[in-house]
Amino acid sequence: MDITHLRARTPGCTETAFFDNAGSALRTERVTNTVIDHLILENRIGGYAAAERESERVEAVYASVARLLNARPEEIALVDSATRAWDMAFYAIAFRPGDRILTSRSEYPSNGLAFLQAKQRFGVSVEPIPDDKHGQVDLDALAEMLDQGGVRLVAVNHVPTYDGLVQPAAEIGALARRAGALYLLDACQSAGQLPLDVREIGCHLLSAAGRKYLRGPRGTGFLYVDRDVVTSLDPPVLDLHAATWTGPDTFEIRPDARRFESWERGYADLLGLGAAVDEALDLGLDPIRERIDTLADRLRAGLSGLDGVRVHDRGQVRSGIVTFTKDGRDAQHLVDGLRAAGVTAMVSRPSAARFDTRAQKPLEVVRASVHYYNTDAEIGRLLDGVAQL
Repeated sequence: MDITHLRARTPGCTETAFFDNAGSALRTERVTNTVIDHLILENRIGGYAAAERESERVEAVYASVARLLNARPEEIALVDSATRAWDMAFYAIAFRPGDRILTSRSEYPSNGLAFLQAKQRFGVSVEPIPDDKHGQVDLDALAEMLDQGGVRLVAVNHVPTYDGLVQPAAEIGALARRAGALYLLDACQSAGQLPLDVREIGCHLLSAAGRKYLRGPRGTGFLYVDRDVVTSLDPPVLDLHAATWTGPDTFEIRPDARRFESWERGYADLLGLGAAVDEALDLGLDPIRERIDTLADRLRAGLSGLDGVRVHDRGQVRSGIVTFTKDGRDAQHLVDGLRAAGVTAMVSRPSAARFDTRAQKPLEVVRASVHYYNTDAEIGRLLDGVAQL
């Protein structure tokens, strides 16, 4: 990678040493200009005419996302967030009393709330899978839970937001498929930083965000739905895009993943998402991952060498999310001090993950999430800032 060139295409790199890529990464000029150009076109000829004129480019976004996941374009739905994508998939499942949902202990609060709502509505059980010694899903425990029967859904997050680990997604998928359970993978933190192959992973459903490691606009996300299960899933809401009203008492739902979309969406942001995905594909997800891993390892090593600093990351395989605390300093104090020094990081709250019941789990951590456009010099600025605070 030509990092100098990539940074020159990212105006935000001149403003701050940016380590909040797990929140909302810096966009390239190409992505921003794609959004602006379509807004200008809408302003000139109107929103409907602009969408019609750019219909081929819109269709190309489906092909780009499909290529990112090794999926088919008809297996892709484009929506307004990762949460929307995940919710449309989860609430489409026809749960019955006694069904079991197995999930990771590090599951995101939004997903956990949906599980509990399903428990109240349908009488399902929600069962967190034990962690292994590395902090990731214990595959032996998962296999045993699946063997007990009655599992309707295995739903895990690929990369938790607060401790850097990467779940063994393909191994989970093999176990879920062997047991005949649906498998929903939340890839909001992994899309754009890890290669994702839905055939290799074996998931039936995958949700992701545009704004994080993919470096796309906010208000964008996508959902993958395996074509072998799509018609068995009943969307929680329908409109004239997702279905056709065929008679006074009849309607037909689309046979592809677009049954989970809405007719109205922001075409400028959608095209911006396509530009971001294309840039990631052009760079290559393997080189992106290698660069992120190298920078994250350097940051962890540097933090571990500072007095009073503890790195909290777990996992046999780790992501670009680095979390830490410093003795005698709360996380917000550190984040505020870093920001004053021109370094952007965020506070993350492991305490929000209620299935994670570890006694030693910190209430708050500083989360510094690296991306390929970060540099050793920026890592040095972060380390200097933490040492001085």
